[in-house]
Amino acid sequence: MDDSNALLAARKEKIDEIRAIGIPLYPNDFKVSHTVEELKKLIEENSDGLGVEGPRFSVAGRMMAVNKFGKSSFIRFKDRTGQIQAYVQNNKVGGEVYDLFKKLDIGDFVGISGTLFQTRTGEWTLLAETFRLLSKSMRPLPEKFHGIKDPEKRYRQRYLDLIMNKEARDIFIRRSKTIGLMRSFLEQRDFMEVETPMMQPVPGGAEATPFKTWHNALGMELFLRIAPELYLKRLIVGGFERVYEIGKNFRNEGMDRTHNPEFTLMEFYEAYSDLNGMMDIAEDLFKHLANTVIGKEKFIYQGHEVNLGGTWRRASMPALVQEYTGLDVDNADFDEIKAFCVSKHIEIPAGAGKGKLIAELYEHYVEEKLIQPTFVCDFPKEISPLAKAKPGNPLLADRFELIIAGSEFANAFSELNDPMDQRSRLEAQAALRAMGDDEANVVDEDFLEALEYGMPPMGGQGIGIDRLVMLLTGNDSIKEVILFPQMKGV
Repeated sequence: MDDSNALLAARKEKIDEIRAIGIPLYPNDFKVSHTVEELKKLIEENSDGLGVEGPRFSVAGRMMAVNKFGKSSFIRFKDRTGQIQAYVQNNKVGGEVYDLFKKLDIGDFVGISGTLFQTRTGEWTLLAETFRLLSKSMRPLPEKFHGIKDPEKRYRQRYLDLIMNKEARDIFIRRSKTIGLMRSFLEQRDFMEVETPMMQPVPGGAEATPFKTWHNALGMELFLRIAPELYLKRLIVGGFERVYEIGKNFRNEGMDRTHNPEFTLMEFYEAYSDLNGMMDIAEDLFKHLANTVIGKEKFIYQGHEVNLGGTWRRASMPALVQEYTGLDVDNADFDEIKAFCVSKHIEIPAGAGKGKLIAELYEHYVEEKLIQPTFVCDFPKEISPLAKAKPGNPLLADRFELIIAGSEFANAFSELNDPMDQRSRLEAQAALRAMGDDEANVVDEDFLEALEYGMPPMGGQGIGIDRLVMLLTGNDSIKEVILFPQMKGV
């Protein structure tokens, strides 16, 4: 029998012993009066009123350490707010209870009622007057000094990671705070939160390969949404002039440090706004989050000093490509750009036009070099089927991506609201899909019909929350900021 099986067998033996003497292993009648954090706050604010003759508290949590001294013991246990020490004495809780206590293990949940006192070292400690077992753990926790070092084990057994690693808990507390701040930021600007379908009959709103599913009762194929965009635009048609949604999206694509097939996105749309309005919101939002969540606008991220302060750069994609490659793509024709790509061993996608090749050069030579916040504007219209054409240049789209430290954090358009132009562009996308481009958009007839009823001019934007949390927590892998990232089967 290996060590893990031996430990499991020993715990099962203790469970049998406790059950045999009639003590419930998993009761649900202990009432908590205070959290650990609330106790510590009381100590800070008015320790003079505390002591063995002072008020009585009831606290519950998981035992994390035990030091036994014959008929008395010190334990450390923690709840969601923090950790505190407790002192358990045989003559205080009674012999039967103390005998039970001796059968417990690190990892068990306990409830303790008693008063606070200071030890000789000055540490405030809960003196147990009553002691209850609330939940017996069958498996031992990882060794506390080493925690869980194997990243794959941390991701697959996130519950153990959260128990043992304060840093992991802090990431997800910060993530929750970030999402709450994003909601309040938009609601203060009169945006309304909505929910749109995650199972859609027609995948649209982004260039991505969808996941397919089947609805038995309807007898039809459905797709997990790749973006909520087309449904949110329907709501703008319906008269909700400022809407946003925070939710899951699914793209059947490769996985790397910034991509997970299931990810969280915030999309919002504002009638009578445009690309410049979307830039202003993005800049204000990111600065607000940095100042509120981490308390500063300048910090180190992935080895770079990133400064979210000041006025962010706004740059043209064709100009950036020329800056980093020397090729004047604005004035070069398709064959010249194609020849340049071939000379650099860049694969030419099927059906690609000049705009697609410019985007390929941008991705190969420019994006990763943009460290400080940069709004990359003037995307080729060819790869922006849902964006308005740039005024004065019909080959470009009124679109930006926000790049920080070489990664995309937001994507925004002056939204296309001409139904005839939209149909033409979606049909061109469908033709690319027919040629083998699985990421191209398809024609959504219901969406096009909605546009024909009239949609006001507007700006729209999507912000990837997972990457945003990476930025605000200093993590270089998306798996660190998703509680249960997708993993390969074992």
